[in-house]
Formats: sequence, structure tokens, C-alpha cells
Amino acid sequence: MAVDELDTRILRLLIEQPRTSVREYARILGVARGTVQARIERLERDGVITATGPVLSPAALGHPVLAFVHVEVTQGHLDEVGDALAAVPEIVEAFSITGGGDLLTRVVARDAGHLEDVIQRLIQLPGVVRTRTEIALRERVAHRLLPLVEAVGRRSGSA
Repeated sequence: MAVDELDTRILRLLIEQPRTSVREYARILGVARGTVQARIERLERDGVITATGPVLSPAALGHPVLAFVHVEVTQGHLDEVGDALAAVPEIVEAFSITGGGDLLTRVVARDAGHLEDVIQRLIQLPGVVRTRTEIALRERVAHRLLPLVEAVGRRSGSA
């Protein structure tokens, strides 16, 4: 789906000012409210905008430890292990991967002991062969998409 310059400007506003009304976005952009609303609906329908709502901090929720746990799975059991991972609340993301391991999970925990408890739960899941854990020390680049949105918008403007 092509994201043009107006889409880019709308997405920037949605990221930077998420609590602003569509009417105010239209005023800022100098376009009709209906245009902004239609663009947002199209971006949602096309899967560019996948969610709205607050971004939560696991640390503020009492889970300041972040780890990436690689999970090796018995062949043919990837779907079952993936389903089982979804039942572990401390796993905030999980991906099938190539390379060293079959799944990569992003795990949050209250402290090192709690992280060990979570890993022990993972090891006991049917189909899990072994895990390898890497603890994040400090976030260097926060999750962000605005630079990508702007790069895509620039490319579509020069096409």
C-alpha cells in the first residue's frame, strides 16, 4: 500500500499527538475533517494502523527486567509451543525465527529470580528442548516507527 505525503503527515500527528481529535488534525493539516477521517480509515483497513490505545510500560507495572529468550522446539511442535507461550503473561512478544533457535520471546519480570521462574515454566512446556536467555541492560533505541513512516513517505513522493 502506498503511503503518500498526506498519509505521512497524518501518521506523524497520530504518533506525536494521539489524544487529539480528527477535527484538530484537519485544522493542523489544512484539509477537510472528512479527508482525514477517510485517510485514517483506509490506513486501518490496509493494516498500516494496527492498533490504537496507550503504550504501557512493563517497568511501571512492576516488571523492570527485560530479557530475550530463545526457545528451541522439538520438530513439528512449533504451533503447540507457540500456543502455550501465549498463556504465559510475562511473555509480551514471541516470534518464529531463523538461525539459533526456533522462537524468540520478549519476556518481562519483576527481578532476576522471577525471570528464572518464568524460564523454568518455559523449559517445562511440552515440545521445548532448551532455552537461551539474554538480559537487556539498557534500551538504546525505543520502539519507534516515525522515522520509517517518514522514509516511506519520502520515497513515495519522489516516485
